[in-house]
Amino acid sequence: MGCVYLRGKTYWIKYQNHGKPVMESAKTDKEGEARRLLKLREGQVMEGRFPGLQVNRTRFNDLAEGLRLDYRINGRKSLWRAEISIKHLSDFFGNCRASDITTNRVKEYITKKQALDTKNASINRALACLKRMFSLALQQTPPLVANRPYIPMLKEANARTGFYSYEEYEAILDKLPEHMKGPFVMAYFTGMRKEEILSLTWDRVNLFDKTITLDAGTTKNDEARFLFLAGELFEMIRERYRDVNGPYVFHYNGQKIKDFRSAWNKAFKDAEIPRKLFHDLRRTAVRNMVRAGVPEKVVMKISGHKTRAVFDRYNIINDEDLRIAAEKLSEVHEEYRAAKENNSYNLVTIGKKRES
Repeated sequence: MGCVYLRGKTYWIKYQNHGKPVMESAKTDKEGEARRLLKLREGQVMEGRFPGLQVNRTRFNDLAEGLRLDYRINGRKSLWRAEISIKHLSDFFGNCRASDITTNRVKEYITKKQALDTKNASINRALACLKRMFSLALQQTPPLVANRPYIPMLKEANARTGFYSYEEYEAILDKLPEHMKGPFVMAYFTGMRKEEILSLTWDRVNLFDKTITLDAGTTKNDEARFLFLAGELFEMIRERYRDVNGPYVFHYNGQKIKDFRSAWNKAFKDAEIPRKLFHDLRRTAVRNMVRAGVPEKVVMKISGHKTRAVFDRYNIINDEDLRIAAEKLSEVHEEYRAAKENNSYNLVTIGKKRES
């Protein structure tokens, strides 16, 4: 049987868990409240639901460190992005106890971020990190938290839809500094991710076979990819091979290109074009390949999209696509009408003719 006792002016409780004595502060100077906590703990022990005292000691910083460790163990390349979310969460939750991070507190965080005009997508990335923190804490032995609070997610209405027209591609290419022209062309024609391009080394380029091999572990999804070079892209790579300066295909004075925001912003300003993202080149490449008649499975293989859902977000439909679709439908309708009026050939023949 457990007992209640005083230490100074605060009541403490003592009970057994798996044959070992446990002393816990009731954090009250009222004996009745201490006895109610004792009955709760004894019931949890009897039913095997006692979470342990560690759950009351776990703080937000412990949850964040658990997330970092999980990223490092699994070799996740997006740790830097998780660190951004941790920073945003830490600014609000500080080093508070994990048990104090309730649904209401999460909603307060959301409200504060919205007041700062933070986009829903950015808020959701942080909330997803918070969910993952609690899930990892629950998987520990013993668990670091008793439960995971309900964490609401926001509707994202700010999905990226940017892409480059050919005129914009030429205008920006003309204004970019020499060391940035190569990465720009590569992204426009292949849809490779920025880091895949900037990390590309000459040992992965075969000019004789006109190929680039991206080894497993060097891509975002850790799957190897095989790309062929042709036309303007091949000529650009071959030209750079004549001026090799270090291991990287694209470099700045022999060093890997890291931050090019200033040069990027200046190119758009000089071209008098609204600023777009480098990642919009990836969407553009996907759209252009589909328009050129490349089978979507092949496009996904080139761009490195593993799931159809993510690929569909990049295969953007714009006003021009809708206009072309309407014109094609109208053309078919006129052919059907003409065939019916002239009785020259049946509608099935028209369909087969257009398919061929």
